[in-house]
Amino acid sequence: MARIAGVDLPKNKRVEIALTYIYGIGLSTSQSILSKANVSFDVRCKDLEDSDVMTIREIIDEEYPVEGAAKRVESLNIKRLMEVNCIRGRRHRAGLPLRGQRTRTNARTRRGSKKTVAGKKKVGK
Repeated sequence: MARIAGVDLPKNKRVEIALTYIYGIGLSTSQSILSKANVSFDVRCKDLEDSDVMTIREIIDEEYPVEGAAKRVESLNIKRLMEVNCIRGRRHRAGLPLRGQRTRTNARTRRGSKKTVAGKKKVGK
């Protein structure tokens, strides 16, 4: 089992897809890493040689921020937006969608579920 950047890559997946399990690496980044390392996209992780794993690991360490470093950069960018008080920062602070989606309906993942009580009776005097 190949372990790169602290992540165990799945054995039976193609390397091109398996590298996307690392936070900060998508499909196009994965393809560019493999082309730099001269590794075929169609090879399965279990069939990788140790030398291939080492070259992939070195390329990722040198050129790409992954896992903790990528998460740190992302959180710092969000903090900066909130400090500058731009519209995206205010939406982050309020927990609302950022990119123009409607919020009257939908947006349940950002706003949370409704807390309504149906058929509640009023208390009499």
